[in-house]
Amino acid sequence: NVQRGGPSTGLPTKTEQSDLLQVMYGRNGESPIPVIAPQSPADCFHAAIEACRMAVRAMTPVILLSDGFLANSSEPWQIPDADEIAPIPITHPAGHSNGNGSEEPFLPYKRDPQTGARPWAIPGTPGLEHRIGGLSKAPLTGNVSYRPEHHEQMCHDRAEKVARLADTIGDQEVYGPKSGKLLLVTWGGTYGAARSAAKRMLGKGYSVAHAHIRYLNPMPHNLGDVFNQYEHILVAELNGGQLSFILQGKYVRKVISYSKLHGQPFKINEIVQKMEEVLNQ
Repeated sequence: NVQRGGPSTGLPTKTEQSDLLQVMYGRNGESPIPVIAPQSPADCFHAAIEACRMAVRAMTPVILLSDGFLANSSEPWQIPDADEIAPIPITHPAGHSNGNGSEEPFLPYKRDPQTGARPWAIPGTPGLEHRIGGLSKAPLTGNVSYRPEHHEQMCHDRAEKVARLADTIGDQEVYGPKSGKLLLVTWGGTYGAARSAAKRMLGKGYSVAHAHIRYLNPMPHNLGDVFNQYEHILVAELNGGQLSFILQGKYVRKVISYSKLHGQPFKINEIVQKMEEVLNQ
């Protein structure tokens, strides 16, 4: 998803960050999805690889959520040696068994105890035939089921395998002091302007820091603890306050929303002025 000003055709050549709630909660039913937001043109390369890694690990679609500013930007970067990129392990169960050498019936919804993902059976493999389709399934067998407890368990299982991806992404990093008066929070293509604004504020002697969230779902385990170290949380984004809405609900913490809906990226001075305004209240 390369976000532009909307809705509909909207501003087809202008940037925006207005699809966040749609990608987070727009799927039918209780079906969460991982979301990664690259922060620079070069990071789009690495984020795409990471999205593939997450998709295979959890057996789920993953949204790579960029924006028009990144799509129309460029920067020099070194293409990494493919041999230096960690491989994405892919396994398939063997035919006529569960892949462990036994002759047990194949259980297409028997989930991996570590990742919560179900096995990736290659279509046409003898012994691995099973039902697919949109109807609600029973755990383990994957048979069509309308039993209430089966539906509830499958909803929880889908959410759990996405939540477990947080174990693989590491802690949220913070630029600047680990505690202080104000934490500037951003995501996506706002990274450059926000980081430069934070540097200017620190140069002026203000007690500020910057946290740029790359993983929007699931979020890093330590994000709530990071927020607790600052008096004010200022969220700058190119929408009507969508990440602010999510963070307030998830962490029950008051945040100050700084929204811009001009179809243009933030300017460094705009963010600096807003940070000074909050600190001087």
